[in-house]
Amino acid sequence: MPKLITWNMQAARTPQGGADLDRVVSTLTRFSHFDVLCLQEVACGYESRDGTSLGDQFAGLALRLPGYNLACCTALDTLAPDGSRRRLGTMIFSRYRILQVLRHSLPWPADPEVMSMPRSALEVTLQTPAGLLRVLSVHLEYFSLLQRMAQVERLRELHREAVLQARVLRPGGPEHGAFEALPRAASAVLLGDFNMLPDSPEYARLLAPFPDGTPPLRDAWRLSQPGRRHAPTVGLHDDHPDANAPFAFDFAFVSAALAERVGRMRVDAAETGSDHQALLLELG
Repeated sequence: MPKLITWNMQAARTPQGGADLDRVVSTLTRFSHFDVLCLQEVACGYESRDGTSLGDQFAGLALRLPGYNLACCTALDTLAPDGSRRRLGTMIFSRYRILQVLRHSLPWPADPEVMSMPRSALEVTLQTPAGLLRVLSVHLEYFSLLQRMAQVERLRELHREAVLQARVLRPGGPEHGAFEALPRAASAVLLGDFNMLPDSPEYARLLAPFPDGTPPLRDAWRLSQPGRRHAPTVGLHDDHPDANAPFAFDFAFVSAALAERVGRMRVDAAETGSDHQALLLELG
């Protein structure tokens, strides 16, 4: 039974305001064994809240999780005052072979009323014992509803595109080199920090039917625990600017074909560093 975890680790933040990658790994190990791990807010070149350097967390996590295949994607890549690069993004670790990696820059329409920053989605096609699986690690905009809704639309477009390509791509054909036909799975899991509430319009839009009959996305929590309110993933142990804390911002969505495979889901309520909690999804 594949186990997938998503966690916005907030640059490995500790309760004291520093950063500790060893704590990240030990937290995940305590929470659950995992086959696929999606991490958001992996940083390089920034400072932690106590002023200490974060170093290169992309490289640091790769060293601490040997035996996994990995892919990474940066939403932010800027010049630091000392001439080095500062990066912020997401990583996916997988025990399964990664057949293809796609890095999607999500829409960032101008919204002068609020702070915002570029966002991205990292997509991998995995070769699992049960067949091909497409996994996306997602981190959407927090402050701007305009941008978040545009990013939701893009995720819907990517899902529709992948389903159509899965129908027509024929790996092993005469194409070769860069034009080789690589598989792109129709079955998909979207995990991450969506910065939206379960009763929000953007949540409803993400799960809305497609006019062309593309199989819609489903909330794995509602499939796993129908009728039960989504367990909170934000604000359990930390002050948060939203007055309604604690609440759910972190989700796992699955394509319709995976609905019957959704098993147990749970939230790691014990972690006190990041103000997000890790979310586990088990697929049968």
